[in-house]
Amino acid sequence: MKRDLITPLDFSVEELDRLFDLADDIRLRPDKYAHACAGKKMATCFYEPSTRTRLSHEAAMLNLGGQVMGFSDAGSSSAAKGESVADTARVISCFADIMVIRHPKEGAAAVASHFATIPVINAGDGGHQHPTQTLTDLLTIRNLKGSLSGFTIGLCGDLMFGRTVHSLINALMRYPDIHFVFISPPELKVPDYITDALVERGITYEECVSLDDTISKLDLLYMTRVQKERFFNEEDYVRLKDFYVLDKSRLDMAKPDMYVLHPLPRVNEISVDVDDDRRAAYFPQVQFGVYVRMALVLTLLNITVE
Repeated sequence: MKRDLITPLDFSVEELDRLFDLADDIRLRPDKYAHACAGKKMATCFYEPSTRTRLSHEAAMLNLGGQVMGFSDAGSSSAAKGESVADTARVISCFADIMVIRHPKEGAAAVASHFATIPVINAGDGGHQHPTQTLTDLLTIRNLKGSLSGFTIGLCGDLMFGRTVHSLINALMRYPDIHFVFISPPELKVPDYITDALVERGITYEECVSLDDTISKLDLLYMTRVQKERFFNEEDYVRLKDFYVLDKSRLDMAKPDMYVLHPLPRVNEISVDVDDDRRAAYFPQVQFGVYVRMALVLTLLNITVE
């Protein structure tokens, strides 16, 4: 029976541990996995623009010895002619062994997984979920902090529309002794359904507007950009896009072992003078994303490398 990754919760905590162990082994011994997917094809179907997510999936498959095909723009696919996601998934199943889809509409990946006969990876659906970014974040945190429990994480910026934020919070809810600090302007606060879930599980959190007042108590800071594409009103975007800027002076207020993560792309919410600080982990985070996607492809295709 085929498996898909539509939300981060599709894998149990124990399965994630095994996935991350595999990703770490791939990182340490890449040659061992160089031909694991020989003869296999990945189709990347991106209805929204992407650099890191699309290329990291393609790099993952190529690193495993497989091949890639697909489209990077809905306008260059039959979607421009009105083809449904369901029909696209059926067609792609005839060509490829695994499908990766990004779509602006929430739930599109779930529709694709229902109609595809091959494993489907959700590479982001609207403002809803971005599970492979969450796997990347979790693997990065595990490598930086040594575990996925017992820390205070601040999430800063667009917490209303940020699918990476929503996915990460939902995933971290399953790990013990984590305290959340939500840092955002009132207009971009984390949705109520997320805070309601935290309350229901007895997980502690706080909401605030000022990064300066909270940065000193964080073990991890997850920065996000204000996403222009999620706004209906240009005026609101302009007013909020520079609300938070992490620069060297602000980072100097943080703990010496506090790491800064970012799903990228950044605009100007992290100053370039932070890049050389050893706590800046957002570029290593990208590399971890390739390893975890390699592990995910092997897992979904049920390929074992001895």
